[in-house]
Amino acid sequence: MSEISTKELLDAGCHFGHLTHKWSPKMAPYIFMEKDGIHLIDLNKTLVKIEEAKQVVKSLVKSGRKVLFVATKKQAKEIVEQAAKSVDMPFVTERWLGGMLTNFATVKKSIKKMQTIEKNMKDGTFEALAKKERLVLSREHEKLSKFFSGIENMHKLPALIFIVDVKKEHIAVAEALKLNIPTIGLVDTNSDPTKIDYVIPANDDSANSIQLIVNQITDTIKEALQEYKVDKEEEGAKKKAEKDSAQELEAEA
Repeated sequence: MSEISTKELLDAGCHFGHLTHKWSPKMAPYIFMEKDGIHLIDLNKTLVKIEEAKQVVKSLVKSGRKVLFVATKKQAKEIVEQAAKSVDMPFVTERWLGGMLTNFATVKKSIKKMQTIEKNMKDGTFEALAKKERLVLSREHEKLSKFFSGIENMHKLPALIFIVDVKKEHIAVAEALKLNIPTIGLVDTNSDPTKIDYVIPANDDSANSIQLIVNQITDTIKEALQEYKVDKEEEGAKKKAEKDSAQELEAEA
């Protein structure tokens, strides 16, 4: 896994927190100092926490499990969506709908409905419908796609959730807690880190800061996926060799 330096974090502005009067006292362990009314984050701790998060990500992905990316704030949406797509992981970058995880059975029904409409659009069924009906279904598909296209291939609950701005995504955090799904959170000085399993203290408002840390997570996922692929190939080769050996013994007998 590619390691990150303090200078890279500094250059990306990862150390800039919020105004001191907006801080969460629970973030005190991660704050280095106050300057000009702004809290500055201790980047040495950020480095340690990034490496901890990467180890967790690698372990889970290498075992074939999924990481759900969550970021709905303007400056993070596109970064996170592109990152998740690059490693074929599910993502939520529009408004988090309550029950996205805790009522996953209903969400799966909505996804199935979206996919059915898509299928009808492609196979000609759609064109046979009345104009008004087509319009209604098109609007429904647009709405469903907006909220669920990023998780349509997430057939079961994720093994881990990576969240940018845990304060904004408090509903996602609450659902993860309820379901005992571990979380990695990009946590700024105005947020409560105690509800997050693996805290990455850093500026969650700067696109550069978000991009740098998201890249660390996706690079780790890419490495883990490659190792998972190699392990699967080795496992397949081993099973084939065992089968061939058994067949040879049967033939000799």
